[in-house]
Amino acid sequence: MLPSEPALRGFMRRLREIMADPGDGQARLDRIVRQISGLMVAEVCSIYLKRQDGSLELFATEGLRPSAVHDTRLKRGEGLVGRCAELVQSINEPDAHAHPAFSFRPETGEEIYQSLLAVPIQRGGDLLGVLVVQNKSRKEYSDEDTEILQTAAMVVAEHLVSGAVAGAHNAIEFSKSASVVIKGEAISEGIALGHVVLHEPRIVVTKLLSDDPAGELKRLEAAIRELRVSLDDMLEHENLSAAGEHREVLDAYRMFAHDKGWERRLNEAVSSGLTAEAAVERVQNSTRARMLRQNDPYWRERQRDFDDLSDRLLRTLVGRANGGTAPSELPNDTILVARTMGPAELLDYDRTKLRALVIEDGSGQSHVAIVAKALGLAAVGQAKGVVERVSALDAAVVDAESGEVHLRPSGEVIAAYSDKARFRAKRQKQYEALRDTPAITRDGVRISLQMNAGLLVDMPHLAESGADGVGLFRTELQFMLSQTFPRLERQIKAYRSVLSEACGKPVVFRALDIGGDKSLPYLRRPEEENPALGWRAIRMSLDRPALFRTQVRAFLRAAAGRDLRIMVPMVSAAHEMDAVRVLVDKEVALLLHRGYEKPRSLRLGAMVEVPSLLYELDQLMPKVDFVSVGSNDLMQFMFAADRGNALVSRRFDPLSPAPLRALKMLVKAAKKHKIPLNLCGEMAGRPLDAMALIGLGFRAISMAPASIGPVKTMILALDANDVAAFLEDMMQKNVTHIRDELKRFAEKSGIEV
Repeated sequence: MLPSEPALRGFMRRLREIMADPGDGQARLDRIVRQISGLMVAEVCSIYLKRQDGSLELFATEGLRPSAVHDTRLKRGEGLVGRCAELVQSINEPDAHAHPAFSFRPETGEEIYQSLLAVPIQRGGDLLGVLVVQNKSRKEYSDEDTEILQTAAMVVAEHLVSGAVAGAHNAIEFSKSASVVIKGEAISEGIALGHVVLHEPRIVVTKLLSDDPAGELKRLEAAIRELRVSLDDMLEHENLSAAGEHREVLDAYRMFAHDKGWERRLNEAVSSGLTAEAAVERVQNSTRARMLRQNDPYWRERQRDFDDLSDRLLRTLVGRANGGTAPSELPNDTILVARTMGPAELLDYDRTKLRALVIEDGSGQSHVAIVAKALGLAAVGQAKGVVERVSALDAAVVDAESGEVHLRPSGEVIAAYSDKARFRAKRQKQYEALRDTPAITRDGVRISLQMNAGLLVDMPHLAESGADGVGLFRTELQFMLSQTFPRLERQIKAYRSVLSEACGKPVVFRALDIGGDKSLPYLRRPEEENPALGWRAIRMSLDRPALFRTQVRAFLRAAAGRDLRIMVPMVSAAHEMDAVRVLVDKEVALLLHRGYEKPRSLRLGAMVEVPSLLYELDQLMPKVDFVSVGSNDLMQFMFAADRGNALVSRRFDPLSPAPLRALKMLVKAAKKHKIPLNLCGEMAGRPLDAMALIGLGFRAISMAPASIGPVKTMILALDANDVAAFLEDMMQKNVTHIRDELKRFAEKSGIEV
């Protein structure tokens, strides 16, 4: 029989009184287990606390033998209690003895108890221990039982963190004070030591018990209304993919936010004596437990969505709905930690203070990874659970070579990585010594190494890296950073400054490439099920020619008396370049009509990113002055594998027969039509991949500035004809694992890749 609401309020009041008692902490724990046992009509209630070695120690019990307290210890993951701690989720077993994981401890006298309910004791996402109730009869505890026990576990956690229990702080491993290593995926190479800043800091509930339930209900109702409005606005006005979330995720958020059952459970939790924040955390924990018990993968996936929704509601309650950290508060060695992040969000931060990025999502092909590379940040993606394991300003080391993130590292780890960072700096010095050395292979083939950029502050890297020019200037970054559409004069000033900073070296401006995970907050766009394949880049520009013509006008004015190169993204059919050429010619005519000086030369190029264009190369080449391969999009479209989805982005290798044959087609077509060819995707910045590109016949590649040194070192040791012959042989033999063969070739030839 479940306790009534008045009984729950009385229970919470008694727990508050116990916690306020100035007596011995152990005695208070003993009283707490007696109260819980009485409320839940349980014959046993026990508290196990986590020790530094990960084991669990019985700290208090009502019903088991008192002599077992502090003597009974369970190894990491041992028994149903250990399983609860390991999975950090509730365990509800009507016949515990029959469960394969059951571990019998005769010193406790628990052999007569059949049913068991265990919930984790957590604080701010950290596991402190396990709270257990048991009964002699076989029974499956209800969801309401679980919620009551979870509420009690929250109170126990507050009791422990307050330091009230003697010896607990020495015995328990508080995961946010202990060193931990999280394994992820390196998405932008580098080593960084610094301090953590949370992109959307987790709200730690510090006050659990309410003094004014009616007032708390009003606060909760207001916060839910605000949350619902914000989600409705997001669905109505924003490009859903720009925040890194698919539409169905936001639909799930809205479904949860408007769910009457969720609202009812929150209200009941507040009515039982919890604060609004504590009610959200209790319902979040119990809902998570139910979802994780579902066999349907859909609901297990939605558990993450519900956690994010609950976190949003918590931030709304404490007046931090937007999350984030003010730029003025950033430490000078910031390691930014986030669940997910788009490129525009990363650019909101002061880049002079950023050292590294750690995200729970993301892959090396995502746009945020590309921006991280451009900023020279060490970055690790797929760092699952990292947000729950850190606190603001924790010390951290990011190893974006191995993909490891060391949280609260020991002095020895810090010293080792300091040495490693110094070694990398020394190697970078060696690369800098090659800055003015031309990238010429051993057999005399000159390779043009260009850099990718997107902001004026990137331009000093041109001289620092020794790049031959800017092979890709992403103009959309300026638009993404602006709160309003950049007017003509502002664009002219920006592009003129870029050309001036280039000091005569060539700059290829990519026309506005908006869509997919890049959106403009001031530009309304239709909702799309698959934005990456939808209305983006040149498709948008041709439908809204005023947008494109304004940018072309700015290019022409900025490049007065200079060479101008404009590259058109996402070309899917050769005839699109005819339409682009018409718009550009109109702007040139307008420029001359108004008496402005025209560029010394104007070259118009196309990006090859869409596979359909591979079958129109003979039609495309006569319409353009140059071609550049966007290998990131070309590979994702060729394999139908979303480059931002870590489950598939690494599944297909660009150094495999199909993509290599496609790239070879491009090389042959460009040579046939005498059209300059460049590649500006992520492939170019990886020495092994760059070696393959040279073997295919590419003589110009563009990459992040930090990659130029390693790629040039590879080129200086390479014989271009040798690798071309080797690669041709591999492709003719249809070798599947070409990457492995190329590694062996490089090792045998003494080439550092």
